[in-house]
Amino acid sequence: MPYVLPPPTQPSLPIIGSEARFPIRRVFCIGRNYAEHAREMGATVDKAAPMFFCKPVDAVVADGVDVPYPTATADLHHEVEMVVALGAGGRELDPAAAAALVWGYGVGLDLTRRDLQAQAKAKGHPWDVAKAFDHSAPVSALRPAAQAHVDADTVLRLHVNGELRQQASLGDMIHDVPHIIAALSQLFELQPGDLIFTGTPAGVAALQRGDRFHAELAGVAELAGRII
Repeated sequence: MPYVLPPPTQPSLPIIGSEARFPIRRVFCIGRNYAEHAREMGATVDKAAPMFFCKPVDAVVADGVDVPYPTATADLHHEVEMVVALGAGGRELDPAAAAALVWGYGVGLDLTRRDLQAQAKAKGHPWDVAKAFDHSAPVSALRPAAQAHVDADTVLRLHVNGELRQQASLGDMIHDVPHIIAALSQLFELQPGDLIFTGTPAGVAALQRGDRFHAELAGVAELAGRII
């Protein structure tokens, strides 16, 4: 079928130990999934109602490419997160069935224009422009779940210019991966290729042009890059 414009390139992520790549369909994110981070943001957590938002697929930055400092902000913040990649889909799943959808794991940054987010919150407006901007989702290469050991003791951390900024164990998450996927499946029909950012621990702070970051899901995946 001919198109009136060239179709967009399929966004994808590299796979550790393979020349194949993982095609990305959608990018889902959960907010306020670590209690200490919710407190530092002055927010409350409703455990019965997880809070979700989305980023556009073309916000993903892959292959260690430099990340440009975004326009329209003077307060760009880092939020390090475990990223889960789905290899199967479904809807209205229970946590046991949801867990079987996981294809692999990575680590990423949910970059946030914090000043725009604060302005939107103060006015009761949506804060898409604070989260869903260009290049707002750097993500590492993925490690297949069959090759990854991920449990409550797995450590998530971020260094900026060699300084430790964020660190927590996955056991500190309010909603674990099966429950995140199950909750999302009540709202969306999930599909292979979906990515899920699973929340950030305390310690979010500003990034400046020239900063170098190193994110790690210990023993599973690493992401290094630079803000330009």
